[in-house]
Formats: sequence, structure tokens, C-alpha cells
Amino acid sequence: MARINDHYLKLKAGYLFPEIGRRVREFTSANPEAKVIRLGIGDVTQPLAPAVLNAFRSAIDDLATEDRFAGYGPEQGYDWLSQVIIDKSYKPLGVELKANEVFISDGSKCDCANILDIFALDNIVAIGDPVYPVYNDTNVMVGRTGEADEKGYYKGIVYMPFTAENNFVPELPSEKVDIIYLCYPNNPTGTVATKEQLKVWVDYALANDAIIFFDAAYEAFITTPGIPHSIYEVEGAKQCSIEFRSFSKTAGFTGVRCGLVVVPEELMGTTASGEKYSLNKLWNRRTTTKFNGASYPVQKAAAAVYSDEGWMQVKATIDYYMENARIIREGLTAAGITCYGGVDAPYIWLQTPEGMSSWDFFDKLLNECHVVGTPGSGFGPSGEGYFRLSAFGDRENVETAVQRIKAKWGK
Repeated sequence: MARINDHYLKLKAGYLFPEIGRRVREFTSANPEAKVIRLGIGDVTQPLAPAVLNAFRSAIDDLATEDRFAGYGPEQGYDWLSQVIIDKSYKPLGVELKANEVFISDGSKCDCANILDIFALDNIVAIGDPVYPVYNDTNVMVGRTGEADEKGYYKGIVYMPFTAENNFVPELPSEKVDIIYLCYPNNPTGTVATKEQLKVWVDYALANDAIIFFDAAYEAFITTPGIPHSIYEVEGAKQCSIEFRSFSKTAGFTGVRCGLVVVPEELMGTTASGEKYSLNKLWNRRTTTKFNGASYPVQKAAAAVYSDEGWMQVKATIDYYMENARIIREGLTAAGITCYGGVDAPYIWLQTPEGMSSWDFFDKLLNECHVVGTPGSGFGPSGEGYFRLSAFGDRENVETAVQRIKAKWGK
């Protein structure tokens, strides 16, 4: 009989968002008349930009003609998409990249997991707490960890608390680590790091031959001047950092699927014999073996995001969501609830009122306000006592949700 991967059995609970879905289904089944407003899972609600849709349709029409038909494309993505991303998204930041350093994918969630393929299991990994669950769970799945302790920390992972006390920028690990996950703007806290704060991490990585996995999925939502949109804005980062980006939230591609990974040519890892080896070459080898590339119409649609017309339309949608974030943040603050984030990211991270646990607040919010959010403890032990609300909603629903919460907890 074929053996399973026993490391999956270390995962003590189901993935966070399916558990939320289960509880919401139970409630709506028992209360079919309730109008439930979902501000939990970070899925977008606004339609794709017209310029993006037009490019999508045109690319589909290409597939109907012999002269413009596209079959297998390059596994790494088309150069014309990589180049437009470099020209429109990186060069304005003062970041110079080559097309072969940008790998187009079907989403950054997969990339954050798949990148582990090119790293040895004996690397010491540091992740935030609270954290996007994919970072933690995929390291468990590949066999890098032992069992979880009573708090939910897995042996073999170094956890870095993201708390209000350290302004959601954790201290450097006290022990040497090899791989560091950083996410800014941060999911779930919605907070950001300055260039000076990121420089501390880059300096640490360079001094310790460590690699930073920098998740910049929400960089397009930054509104505060001077906050870095890319780790590569920090001097030395190309020698120690891999960056992940996504079209999911930026351009509403959650159902379309497109992302990218940047692996600079100068980024090196170490072989078992101590020799330096190109991580760009390794990731290219992994990509060409295990991936056939994002679809041609999707990549054409992604390129249209950066057209003058497309970006104006995409930016308008981003502004819509950030106005939602302002409404939530200011409304809950007026109700006496302590809030973080919501300025440079579409997430509001709030302290649960009345000393409630994260899941107790989830149930109370669902049952009494008919509003769905995400329990902070689902992102890690340091998320206990916190709660995440998403700004990815319709304006009317967001305003109604805030009114319901203020009616319940307003002072």
C-alpha cells in the first residue's frame, strides 16, 4: 500500500479559511433570513478593469486564428509581460531588473510554497507571528518541522512576534537563520515597514548568508510616501532577496490567476560542498520542469494592467478599496476599538473588545452582527486577541457592517 506524507498529519487543524467557511455555512443554514456581510477572506468584489477585459477578449480572439494562435508559451512567462512589469513597476522605484529575473506564474500563493523546492530541508526558517498561514503550513508539509507544541509553534521554525509592542516590525532572530519570510504591507496586520527598518533585515541576511522571501502582494495599496514598494529599493537586497508579487488584489485577478517571482541573477545559495550556486538557475530549472506557464490570455490581460488606460482604471479600484479601509478603521476607532493597518493595506487589524478570544469574537460578530471576519489566532499564537477585517467589499456592505458593529460596541 502506498504511504502518505506523514508530515501533513502534523497540521492539527484545517486550513484557516475553510474553517471560517464551515462556520458561516452552519450559521446561514440555521438563519436563512440573515444578511451576512463577508469581510473575512481577502477576495475582491469589484469587476476587472475595462482595459484588462478588452485585452483578455482580444487574446482569446487570437486563439481563434491560425496566424495569431498561441500554444505552449515560455514556462517563465512571455518576455513582453516581464519587460512591461520591469518598465512600469520597478524602474520608477529605481530598481533595475532583467527579463530573465522575472518569472510569471499563476499566483503568489503557489509561489510562496513552491519556492521551497529549491532549498534544503536543514535550512533554519524564520517566519512572523501572526503570519499568512501558507508560510508556516508549507514548511510543515515538506518535512522541515517537528510537531507543534501546546501554543501551536512547530519545532524547527523560528517564530518572530509581530505585535503592537514592536510596532509590527519584529526583532532580529537571536539565533542564526537561513531563510526569513517578510510580508509588507503585512498580511494580516495591514502594517508597513520603512526603508530603514527593511535595511536592518537586508544587512542581517547579507551578514549571515540568509535569504529573504519578501511577499509584496499588497504593494499597490501603499499610500504613505517613502514606504518601499519593493525589497529591492534597499541597497544590497538583490544579493539576498526573492520577491513575490501578485495581480490578485492589485488588479482583481483572484479568479484569473497571475503572479510573479523575482530571482536576481546575483542571488546565490550554497551547495552541500560549500560552493555558491545561482538560485535564478535553480528556480528556472524547477519552473521549466514543473510548470507550463500562465495562459496566454491571462498574460495579455496582465500586461494591460500597466497600460496608461488600464492603470488608471486599476488605481481607481484600489482607491475604492482603500476608502473602504478608511471607513472601517475610522468607524471602529470611533466605537472605541483599537485598530491598526488600513492606511497602506486593505486590512484592518483590531484588538478584540471586552477581552474576548479571537474565535469567540468571530462567533459573536457572526451571530449578533451577521458580519464575517478572520480570527487573529488563525494566523498564529501572537494573533490571539486580534481580528482581521478586509476592505474588499461593496461600499454599501462595508458601511452597513460598520454600523452594525458600532451599534453593538459603540460607546
